[in-house]
This record gives sequence, C-alpha cells and structure tokens, in this order.
Amino acid sequence: MSDSLDRRLGLTDTVVVGLGAMIGAGVFVVFAPAATAAGSSLLLGLALAAVVAYCNATSSARLAVRYPTSGGTYVYGRERLGPFWGYLAGWSFVVGKTASCAAMALTVGLYVWPGQAHVVAVAAVVALTALNYTGVRKTALLTRVIVAIVLVVLAVVVAMGLSGGTVDLEHLVPTGVAGVPQAAGLLFFAFAGYARVATLGEEVRDPARTIPRAISVALVITLIVYTAVAVTVLSVLGPDRLAASTAPLADAVRAAGAPGLAPLVTVGAAIAALGALLALILGVSRTVLAMARDRHLPVALAAVHPRFAVPHRAELAVGVVVAVAAATADLRAVIGFSSFGVLLYYAVANASAWTLDRRRWLVPGVGFAGCVLLAFTLPTASVLSGAAVVALGAVLYGVRSGARPSD
Repeated sequence: MSDSLDRRLGLTDTVVVGLGAMIGAGVFVVFAPAATAAGSSLLLGLALAAVVAYCNATSSARLAVRYPTSGGTYVYGRERLGPFWGYLAGWSFVVGKTASCAAMALTVGLYVWPGQAHVVAVAAVVALTALNYTGVRKTALLTRVIVAIVLVVLAVVVAMGLSGGTVDLEHLVPTGVAGVPQAAGLLFFAFAGYARVATLGEEVRDPARTIPRAISVALVITLIVYTAVAVTVLSVLGPDRLAASTAPLADAVRAAGAPGLAPLVTVGAAIAALGALLALILGVSRTVLAMARDRHLPVALAAVHPRFAVPHRAELAVGVVVAVAAATADLRAVIGFSSFGVLLYYAVANASAWTLDRRRWLVPGVGFAGCVLLAFTLPTASVLSGAAVVALGAVLYGVRSGARPSD
C-alpha cells in the first residue's frame, strides 16, 4: 500500500481551501474582542495583523516551493533548523489549530442552537470528519460552495451597513496604540488559514507554481473582505458598542435599519464556521501525518487509505480530540490560546525562511519579530496556558529523544 497522497488540487481548489480556512467564523467573532483591546484603533490592529500575515505567507510560500510535502512548517523547521524546532512547530500547530477547530465547532452550536451548543458542535465535528475521510477533492468542492455563500452574506452586511445612514466616520479615527498589538494578535486568529495551503503540498498539482500563487491570492482576497467588514461594523456601531456585542455583524445590520437581515447573518456565521472547521481538520490531520511519519506521534497515524488516498487514521484521531474539546471548551477562551500556538508556529516558519537566503532577511525578520510580539501581548491567560502546553510538548520531545537509544 502506498503512503503517498494523490496530487488532485489545482490553483482554484487550493485558493478555495485557504479561503475556507481564513474567511470563516473568525470574521463573525473576532472584531468584538479586538475592539475591547484597541477601541477605535481597531483598524491599526487589522493592518498590523495583515503585515505579519503577509510576511508569514511569503515565508511559507518560499518554503513550500522547496519542500512540497505534507506537514507545512513542521517539515520546514525540521529541514532548516533541526528536528526539535520542526517538532515544536508541529506541536504548536496541532494544539493551536485543535483549539481553532473547537472554536469553529462551538460557533456553529452557538448560532444554530444556543441551548445545546456543545451537542451541535460535536455533531458538526463528526459529520465533517466523515466528509474529510472520503477524499480531499470532495472537501474542496464543498468548501467552494461555502466560501461563495459566506462572501455573499458579508457583501450584504457591508452594503446595508454603509448605506443605512448610521455611519459615523469619526469612529474610524485611531485614539492610541496601547492595545493595538493585542488586537492584532486576536485578529490574527482569523487570518491564519493560508497554512492550509502549505500543509496540502503533497496533494497540489505543480506545487512550485501553485502554492505561492494560491497563498498570495487567498491572502489578498481575505484582507479586502476583512477591511470592508471592519470599517462597516466600527463605523456603524462605534468602538464601545462593538466591544460589547456578542454578534457584531448582526447588530450592525440591525443598527442600519435592516433587522430582517439578522437571520441571514446568523445562517452565514454558521456556514462560515462549518467551512473553517472543514479546512482546519484537513490541515491539522496532514501535520499529524507528517509527525507520525517521523515517529513524533504514534506511527499508526501515518497510514493512508488505499481507496480514498487520505490519512484516515490521522483524521479520525484529530476528529476525536476536537469532539472532546468541543464538548467541554469555552469559545472565547480558545481563541487566544489558538492564536498563541499558531503565532509560535509561524515564528518557526519565518526563522526557517531566513536560512534559505540570508540576503533576503527583511520579510522573514519582520515576520518573526511580529509573531513574537503578537504572541506575548495576547491576554495573560492565553499566554500562560499556551506557554504551558508548548513547554509540555518540549518535555515530551526530550523524554522521547532520551529513550531512543534503548529502542
């Protein structure tokens, strides 16, 4: 039985997988906590998050061309910096994005059936894990439909919000920079989907050409969409109402005089969360596959299904862990935790890219510094819990490495 994955994805499907991860539930939930941190300086936080995301995307694209296999920065760190740094990147990605999966599943539950949010969240995880199990091509096709629906909903929100007569451009004027890094770190939660493209390196046709183009296109589209939505909710609601809102996009259309559109926004949020969850499970399972191949995780997880050509055991394992997290986690708590883990993951990516050509140091240098800054200006609870889990991963690596000579 072959342990190689089929190269089935072209440019369009690869871009859509990235968009499905980025333009997901994050755009419906992160602007409120970001406004709590930065107030009317929210757009500065968005700009900072975009700069860091651009650097990360550029570094990831350069590395993906050199190493077009599954695993993303886990592979890049291992090959460029050494086994420990690759492992630490993979560990940070898996734990951070597992938290993201739980956040997306809980978003579905909170919008669809608030009284039974955890039950709905677990059901969503089970259904999408089963879909991923049957093949990545079907996943990409469904993601394309989801992205189209979400973009239509966001377009309606922007159009109604900006034409409703309640826009106050004074709300867009920054009043300070004290909370901007923390806001950027929280907003980064909604940007990080381009990692899905890199982790699919083994399933993309002509990866040297397709992966860099797909990452760039997906990131530009996402930034345009997020900027439009941020301007809308901030100018319509103002920083104080936005910070207090639990459903800022729905509140924006209500404030604009179109309360009848609030259910549409609710449906869009649920669909977006499903799309993000679909792509996230896909990406995490590919990193688990790569780590299992190197025996940092149980080797049984490296199996590839003989019919569907997917890492089916890795996908099932990820699905089980995410289902447990979705049954017990709190939505707001996991956002900061996820951002911390993923920012560390991209710090390793930028450090790895710097070693490719040290004359081209600016982008990976800025990306590395930005990731560290944003990670350690997140809410204190997120930093402490994230650092503890990363430290646990390092201890496990040390224990396993120390035991290898006797194997």
